[in-house]
Parts: sequence; C-alpha cells; structure tokens
Amino acid sequence: MTRHTTLRLAFWVTLAAFLAWDWASSAPVDLRLEAPLIAAGSGKAASGGHCSMPD
Repeated sequence: MTRHTTLRLAFWVTLAAFLAWDWASSAPVDLRLEAPLIAAGSGKAASGGHCSMPD
C-alpha cells in the first residue's frame, strides 16, 4: 500500500472507533426533554409557526 492509502485507512478506522466508543459510552438522548429546533438559541420554547404569531 502507498502512504496515502495507509493514512486514509488509518483516518477512517480511527473515526469509526471513535464513533463506536461514543455510541457505547453516551447516555441515550430523550427527545421529549429537548427544546424545539425553531427555538434554538432564543432562550424560550416556540409556541407555533410564524403564521400563528399575533400581528
């Protein structure tokens, strides 16, 4: 194998090993405790879409 191919293979093996370790050691995500995506960064939960906002 060439050096370029070896480095590429080492990168993907390392990435796969890291993802497997992270998956095995992390607690599962409870999606019911997460804020709605539309409220990301605003500090408050979204109550509806833009069409339900008062004028």
